[in-house]
Amino acid sequence: MSTQATVSERASILLVDDMEDNLVALEAVLGSLNEPLVRARSGEEAMKALLRQRFAVILLDVRMPGMDGFETASNIKRLDQTKDVPIIFLTGTDNDAGYAFRGYATGAADYLTKPFDPWVLRAKVTVFLELHRKNQQLEHMLVREQEHFEELSQRLSAIEGRLADTAVADVADLRRQITHMEELLVEMRRGRGT
Repeated sequence: MSTQATVSERASILLVDDMEDNLVALEAVLGSLNEPLVRARSGEEAMKALLRQRFAVILLDVRMPGMDGFETASNIKRLDQTKDVPIIFLTGTDNDAGYAFRGYATGAADYLTKPFDPWVLRAKVTVFLELHRKNQQLEHMLVREQEHFEELSQRLSAIEGRLADTAVADVADLRRQITHMEELLVEMRRGRGT
């Protein structure tokens, strides 16, 4: 695959955090990946964004007013079109071990505590971007294979139709020949007087 992804292969990243400083920090860390970064300032905004477009990965803050990260993740995992999007939870607290368990229980693929190492975050996101690209390639291959299968099925049906027409024509021709031979036999018998 070329290093330049086509527009349809771009792997958008959804950044969900209610704090502007955190969104700016995430954009600074992930900007070098050259993939679209989409902001959401709440769980509700995140859900709307997920219904508008596909994402390769979601970075989701745990603590937000209104719909928190756990509730947002549960809603994401309930919808057919979003249930397979990997979620990396980000939290500002590491003193509650229950947060990590709850994050994984709601379907998170990973969990990072702020302040996070930018290299680690970028590496984790890169893995999900590559997985997204591979899944897209598989989807395109399946579509091409399905189209190829349908084309072959149509060609086979056409051949079967032609064979059936040919078989009918051949049977009719054989009947004509048999009838002609019978007529000749009758004439020959008449000619012999038998």
